Amino acid sequence: MRDRAFARARPSSTENGDDGGERPARDIAAERGGDTAPATTPTGRGEGAVVLDARIDAKRRRGRGAVANPSGRYESESRVGFDDGWGSLDELPSFATEVTIEKPKTILTRNSSPDVPFDRSINPYRGCEHGCSYCFARPTHAYMGLSPGLDFESRLFVKPDAARLLERELGVAGYACRPVAIGTNTDPYQPIERRFRLMREILEVLERCGHPVTIVTKSVLVLRDADILGRMGARGLAKVALSVTSLDRRLSRSMEPRASAPEKRLAAIRGLTEAGVPVGVMVAPVVPALNDAELERILEAAAAAGAREAGYILLRLPLEVSEIFKQWLLEHHPDRYRHVLSLLRSMREGKDYDAVWGRRMRGLGPYATTLRRRFEAATRRLGLEAGRSVAALRTDLFVPPLGDGRQLSLF
Repeated sequence: MRDRAFARARPSSTENGDDGGERPARDIAAERGGDTAPATTPTGRGEGAVVLDARIDAKRRRGRGAVANPSGRYESESRVGFDDGWGSLDELPSFATEVTIEKPKTILTRNSSPDVPFDRSINPYRGCEHGCSYCFARPTHAYMGLSPGLDFESRLFVKPDAARLLERELGVAGYACRPVAIGTNTDPYQPIERRFRLMREILEVLERCGHPVTIVTKSVLVLRDADILGRMGARGLAKVALSVTSLDRRLSRSMEPRASAPEKRLAAIRGLTEAGVPVGVMVAPVVPALNDAELERILEAAAAAGAREAGYILLRLPLEVSEIFKQWLLEHHPDRYRHVLSLLRSMREGKDYDAVWGRRMRGLGPYATTLRRRFEAATRRLGLEAGRSVAALRTDLFVPPLGDGRQLSLF
């Protein structure tokens, strides 16, 4: 256990930031004008409840995105570190990265969501060291009994058998080839990929089988595999999208502390383009009153670097991400807190998040419409394809692997 001095509290009933039930203490403080109020958690009910500061000391979380480590939504207790007068918190270690080996039985994840352009994906890692404060995948760490906060970016899981499992699944009789997406949940080129090299092994399997793949990443490390991606791109089997949130180094550093710097991501677009890989740019997430003014500049920079496609996604705050992002926003941009949330809720029917398919990515209302029109105008001017593929990936080149999972022919 990281925090030896802690208090117990009942979990909040407002996972999605809805108006019903008790609102988080920090949100209430901000709405009353206390924009610099700390992240807090009540230890009881009623007037006698003690309010504790839920933030982790800045020295312990240096280089991390989240400012707290709240318990997951499935936990019966919420634990908050506090100073008990004995200096216990001073003895706690920093949030160093810990890696656990995970042994799944399968590696392909299926989905039937009507508003995403793929039906299968691969996640070689669980958790992400990039530490993006807004990451919509954070709630998945609750399935492991861990926090979607600092645990998500420091307690990681690696699937070393990913390539072997993939080869076995591709060889199953009756497998129907369609593009597989990588980087849809956590970044496959996050820092620990330098050590484990799972992506290169996965790409080697896909190349041998002639299987199409799409990749989304924030990391310049993708250039390490430009040789494989270039060969696959030439055959119509690979596309890569670089996610660029801001061209402002300071903003990017605070939002995505361990992701590649903006200029490095543009360099990755340029390098992949030179290697013959079709490349796109994702302006994601668009945060109103924080980075939305950069929309056109990001698209211009990406087009100049060689991007051929573009897309954008509005900030999504499902489940625990809502409070984690608001805590980050209050710490780094307290003057914009209420304005950001006001604009966001105007696009989410008064809520922090709207999970309805077809609306969760773009939002509703006048502000959302303005964003969409700005994006469409910029992509037309720059000659970027938006919302559809420039080079449709091929599935006719697929050859099932021989070996585990596939019955050999007698003739």
